[in-house]
This record gives sequence, C-alpha cells and structure tokens, in this order.
Amino acid sequence: MQLPTYLQIEPVGQCNLRCQMCSIQFRQDGPPYGPLAFMAYDDFTRLVDRWQGLEDLHLQGLGEPMMHPRFFDMVRYAASKGIRVTTNSNLTLLNERRAAACVASGLDALHVSIDGATAETYERIRVRSRYDRVIRNLGLLREARRRSSDHRPHVRMVMVVMRQNLPELPDLVRFAHEWAMESLFVQHLCHDFGESTLPAHYRPMRDFVQEQTLLEDDLSRVEHYFGLAREVAAELGVELRLPRARPKTHPPGTPGRERCDWPWAGGYVSYAGDAMPCCMVSTPDRANMGNMFVEGVEAVWNGDVFTAFRDQLASAEPPEICRSCALYAGIF
Repeated sequence: MQLPTYLQIEPVGQCNLRCQMCSIQFRQDGPPYGPLAFMAYDDFTRLVDRWQGLEDLHLQGLGEPMMHPRFFDMVRYAASKGIRVTTNSNLTLLNERRAAACVASGLDALHVSIDGATAETYERIRVRSRYDRVIRNLGLLREARRRSSDHRPHVRMVMVVMRQNLPELPDLVRFAHEWAMESLFVQHLCHDFGESTLPAHYRPMRDFVQEQTLLEDDLSRVEHYFGLAREVAAELGVELRLPRARPKTHPPGTPGRERCDWPWAGGYVSYAGDAMPCCMVSTPDRANMGNMFVEGVEAVWNGDVFTAFRDQLASAEPPEICRSCALYAGIF
C-alpha cells in the first residue's frame, strides 16, 4: 500500500509539565528514568526523506515539541522540501528567540493548547504552569508575527473540554477573539483507556477520564455551555468547532473504516521510531506496529502487524483499543 501524504511525528517523548489529562505522566521516557527522550535529528531527516510523497507533516506527540533543541531545524528541513509543517504547543517554553523562529522557520500553522480561561483552572490542569507566562508568550508571538511580512504561522487555538473547564468555554471563545486566533477547535478527551489489555500503570488515567468526561455529564449542562459558546462565537465572528455531546449512532455492522480511516490516511511515529495506528493510541506500549528506524518505513507500513490491524479495523469487529477511542465513537 502506498504511503499517505500526511505524517505525524513525535519529536519529544517527555514533557515540561505534568498535565492532568495526558498519559505521558505514566510513561518512563526521559529523566529521571533514562536519557532525554528526543528524536535524533538524523533519524528525523531520514524518516522525512524516506516518506515518499509527503505533503503535510505535523510535529506533535505527547511531549512539548519546543523542548527539542533542534525543533526549528526540523521545521526548516521539512519546509525546504515544500512540505507543509504544523505543530501543537502549550507555549510555556516560548521566548523572544523561539517566537522569531516560529515566523522565520517556515512553520505553516501553530495550534496553541489552552484549556482554561482563568489561571486557577489552567494551572490546575497543567501542573507547574503559569497562566501569566502563557499570556506573555502569546504577546511575544503576536509581536514577532507583526514584524514579519509573512502571515505565517497561522495561529489557531485548541481546547480539551471536560467537566472542570466546561463553564469557561464561552470565555475561551472570547479569549480566542482577543488574541486574533483563526479558530477554536474544541475536543473531548480522546480516549477512555477502556481496553482490557491496558497496562496497569495507565489505570489512574482511565479513572481521570471517567471522572472528567462530558459523556457521563448531565446533557442539559453540556448543551447549555455549548449553546453559550456558539452565541459568543457568532457575535464575535470566531470560527468555533464543537464536538458532539453524545456518541454518533452507527447502523449495526458499520465497518470501522467508515468510522476512522487514520491507519490508511496518515502515519504516526514516536520519537524512538515506533509506529502506532494513530495519535489517539498515544503510546507504543498500547499498540505498536513496528519500528521504522530499525525495519524501514515501507516495511512497517505494509508489514503483517499493520496490515492485520487495518483488516480488523475494516471489519465489523474492530480492535478493542479502537472501541475506546473518541474518533471511532464519532465524538472527537
């Protein structure tokens, strides 16, 4: 099977913050457990070169991409080949130099992750963060873009909505307008970690999702705040994307490929070269298709493990890990 034109690469497998909703806190990549969990630059360039027909590259995984000392070299390398490069960042590590690099490197789009409209909520979700620093860094980014004749990177905002920050959703729409974000993309918690094969150390993550997911919340409460957010977005002219409040109903026997085509349409590779079906899986100890650094890109993409996974997903009985996924359920 031909390689897709979209690829997502995880440059960093460790994080600078402990985030309540992120499974990285249960991984033992990087200090203090081992060496820095950064993708080697030479591995990155080889992967990009061997991914024939690549058009879109998204640099994001579980770690904050700007932790990587050569992150902007990665952006420049891919952009110089005519590849559209995008990334997600919590902006906590942005400074004046990195803001200038965002503009000069050829980065096409920067998706800023902000999950609270108040310091209290934001700093509770992103432990050890400082809300005022993120605001300052947004100012640095805006000033760097203002000094440039190029409108890139396009700046968009993403939010993971859950019970504890749902009431702040209308104010986050106002926040997006105030900072001239091109859009606000709101999503549910991506996975409920419900598979029976879940490694034991992820069970606290499963408990957190069950406690915070809106799928178990009062529907009238969810629709109330969703409705307020839509009203504010319409008033201010903000492009707002909201997820479904409840799972989409599929006819019995609907094959998985009609619910999710990610394992056919795009690749996802960890900092260590491990290929996963998608970023929703998030960690290779839950589903690993093979290592592209060791086995080769096409050998893994068209290998027996990945092929068997796709075949099962295309059937009416998908892999168990997919049944726990917000995208498969139609609520992402």
